[in-house]
Amino acid sequence: MRCLSLARALEAQGAECAFVDSPSAAPILSRFGNLDHALLAMARGDDLAGLVKAAQDFTRVFAPNAIVIDHYDADASHEKALSSTGAKIVVIDDLANRSHAADLLVDPGYGRRVADYAGLVPEHCLRLAGPQYALLRPEFPAARPRALSRRAKSGPVTRAMVSLGLTDVGGITARVVEAIAPLMGEARLDVVLGAGAASLDPLTTLARQDRRIRLHIETVEMFALAADADLAVGGGGSSTWERACVGLPTISIVLADNQAEMAARMAEAGLILTLDARAAGFEAALAQAWRSLIDAPQARAALSERSAAFCDGRGASRVADAILSLN
Repeated sequence: MRCLSLARALEAQGAECAFVDSPSAAPILSRFGNLDHALLAMARGDDLAGLVKAAQDFTRVFAPNAIVIDHYDADASHEKALSSTGAKIVVIDDLANRSHAADLLVDPGYGRRVADYAGLVPEHCLRLAGPQYALLRPEFPAARPRALSRRAKSGPVTRAMVSLGLTDVGGITARVVEAIAPLMGEARLDVVLGAGAASLDPLTTLARQDRRIRLHIETVEMFALAADADLAVGGGGSSTWERACVGLPTISIVLADNQAEMAARMAEAGLILTLDARAAGFEAALAQAWRSLIDAPQARAALSERSAAFCDGRGASRVADAILSLN
């Protein structure tokens, strides 16, 4: 999703973009891509070696100026294999735990510094670090003024949102909805899911019984849901900065080890509340966190102001500028 946001920003400046298509990426590209003129390199599977091979085959024919790599298992060895055509290598990372053969590296993580990649990238590599480079769709910064103006009024919670990723790891969405539904009063709850989510069937049944719950399956209107919500339970990744851009007070749920460090930093700075879904007593802790915010407009306002200050949503344009300026 963050690569799609970057592609849109590049295309807005006249660039042509193509993706390596794979079985797991295909549904997302089809649903959210909107890349009318993109040529897609085809990979037979989702393994990294196959993706690199497909990209190599594509570059030999079309000779792109730059190749963007966003994969947690990719490192300098894979990137060197793709740079042999002379294309500039752009890496998106948020772990700072391995070497990269990059000309440009983007890490939008909260608290991330350029110095964190010392010794991990070549000396000439341009490093863009921090939430000002978060790769969001343009709808989010467009919705930001209206959302922040609305939140400044500090009204009651009339709409809430649960969005924990289209893959719905371990059926986490149903667990969260079942924990907070008894505590919502009359507030509406918008629940975002993927078409293959494990929680889809139980939540479809629950939504038929509870008029407050509305399901949104692979919605393209995420920016509107986030802007109109008063409180959210959300996952990590790029969606963290989507919610921050529109100042949405959030209880952030850690679903994987690579999300834990940034979530802890943000919680310590007062930008979010955070819980680990893998911890014992998760549902009880979630209910307590929800109670601490739903009837506390000042606490929600503080989360909103602090998070919005760190992300204006224009990172994709900044990164696109940097890519197009590479020599």
